[in-house]
Amino acid sequence: MGRSTTSKDAQALFHSLHSAYASTPTNLKIIDLYVMFAVVTAVIQVVYMAIVGSFPFNSFLSGVLSCVGTAVLAVCLRIQVNKENKEFKDLPPERAFADFVLCNLVLHLVIMNFLG
Repeated sequence: MGRSTTSKDAQALFHSLHSAYASTPTNLKIIDLYVMFAVVTAVIQVVYMAIVGSFPFNSFLSGVLSCVGTAVLAVCLRIQVNKENKEFKDLPPERAFADFVLCNLVLHLVIMNFLG
């Protein structure tokens, strides 16, 4: 009896999440895919390091921090571009994207400096 209820609850949860996400604007879905790509790339790098080793540890650290930092900046972009967010209603999307690009530039300059 407990498994049936749990299964129905899980199905109801997935159905409600799917129906809510279906109404999400396309530009936010694209940002979500970018975030997912950055996180998956970081996970692949960690798995590769676990299998092969981390001989140039600075390179491994730079790659993972680049992916994680880019994902965090993309989440910040998503928050600022979202029309339902009342906190950034006066911020134009172009300004948010310019901030995203500038912060990514600074992030990757720091990462390149860390590589040596």
